[in-house]
Amino acid sequence: MVVAEASDEALSVVGVGSERSEGVSRGVIVDIDKAAGAIKRAVKKAETQANITIKEVVVGISANMLQIEKCQGMIAVGTQSKEINENDVRQVMAAAMISNLPSEREVVSLIPKQFSVDGFNNIRDPRGMIGVRLEMKGIIYTAPKTIVHNTKKAIQKAGLQIVHKVITPMALSQVSLNEGEGDFGAVIIDMGAGQSTASVVHDHNLKLSTVDFEGGDYVTHDISVVLNTTIENAAQLKIYYGTADSANADTDDTISVDVVGQSEPETISEEYLSEIIEARLQQIFTRLKGPLDDAGALSLPGGIVLTGGVAATSGIEELAKQVFGVKVRSYVPAQMGMRYPSYALGLGLVTYASNLNDIGIIADNVVNGAAINQLDSASRPNVQPKVYPEQEPETEPSPKQSSKQQSSPKKKPQKGEKMDKIKNFWSKFFD
Repeated sequence: MVVAEASDEALSVVGVGSERSEGVSRGVIVDIDKAAGAIKRAVKKAETQANITIKEVVVGISANMLQIEKCQGMIAVGTQSKEINENDVRQVMAAAMISNLPSEREVVSLIPKQFSVDGFNNIRDPRGMIGVRLEMKGIIYTAPKTIVHNTKKAIQKAGLQIVHKVITPMALSQVSLNEGEGDFGAVIIDMGAGQSTASVVHDHNLKLSTVDFEGGDYVTHDISVVLNTTIENAAQLKIYYGTADSANADTDDTISVDVVGQSEPETISEEYLSEIIEARLQQIFTRLKGPLDDAGALSLPGGIVLTGGVAATSGIEELAKQVFGVKVRSYVPAQMGMRYPSYALGLGLVTYASNLNDIGIIADNVVNGAAINQLDSASRPNVQPKVYPEQEPETEPSPKQSSKQQSSPKKKPQKGEKMDKIKNFWSKFFD
C-alpha cells in the first residue's frame, strides 16, 4: 500500500504499508478472506505512517490471460450540429466497448487514442467542439472475470472502494521506463513471488504480455528441498546469501544450514547455494524468452528492465543478459523508504492515477459501468459500434513445435531487415 500526494511539480510518497501476501497463489487471489486480512494490515500501517484514513484505492490487476484489442465506437450527437459535452464522450466510449465480449471476460481498462468529429481526426479531447457525428478509436484490455471479481471482493471486504483498476504492466511502465524506452520500446519483466510477467511496451502502450507461473517462492522451495531445510530457513538463505551468478560465487565461503532431523547444522558453499538459485531463474527466463522471440520484442532498443522482489537477487542482471542476449538493467524506486524493487508496482499505481487526464478519468468511469447505464433504449439506436479484430489469443507452443523451432537455425537479420520485422509485427496491433 503506497500513499502519495500529487502536485504539478512531483509526486511525494507520504506513507507505505507492507505486509506478507496471504490467500494468493501464482499471482491470483484464491482465498478472499485471507487476502482481505493482509490488505487490512497493510492499510493500517500506511494509515499510521501517512496520518490519514484510507477509503479509496487504485488497484493493480495481474496480466494473467490478458487480451489486448482495438476498438472503435460512433454516435450521432444530434440531427444538427451541437456542442459536444462530457455525456457524449461517455456514450461514444461505451459504444466502443459494446462488442462480442465473452461472458467469462471483463474489461479492465479502456485507453482512448483519438476522437473524430464529423471526419476531423486526431482529436484528443472533443468536449466543447461542434459536430453531428462523434467517433473514438482506442484500446481495451480484458481479463478473466474470476481474477477481477476476486480482487474486487477482497478489497471490498477490507473496507475499501476501488476508484481505478490498472493492468499491472501499465502501472509499472509509468515508473520503470524512461521516456526513450517507453517510446521506442522495451520489455519489463516483473518477478514476483508467485509468477513472473514479461510485458512489451512500445509507443507508451502495452502491446504484449506473457506470464510464467513461477517466481521467488519456487526458488525458496528449491532451496528447501535440496538442502532439506524449512521454508523459513530457505527464505533467509536466499535473502542474505543468495546470488544468481554461480560463476562468480565464492567457493571458499561456507554457510551454516539447519537440516530437518539433524541436531547439528551442515555447511555448504556459497557456490552450491547459487547453483540452486541460478537453475530455477534460468528456467524462468528461458520460458519467457520464447514468446518474446516470436514477437520480435528482444529487438527493441530499450532491452529488458527487471523489477519485482526477485529482481533484488544479486547477479540476476548477468544471468538475464546470458539468457536473453540483450542489455538488461534493474529498476529500484529512488524514494526514501522504498528502495527495493518490490515497491515498484505500488509506486507505479499512484503515479498512473496522478497522471490521468480528464479523458482518462472519464474512460475509467465508463469501464466501471457509469456510462453504460446511461445508454437507455432511446439512445441505443444511435450507437454504431465498430470493433476491429485483434491478433489471435496467445497459446503456448506444443513440444513438437518448440523442438522444431530450436533445431532450425535462423539466419541473423541485417539491421534494415530487423527494423522491417519490428514494424510489420507492431502493425498487427495498432496503426
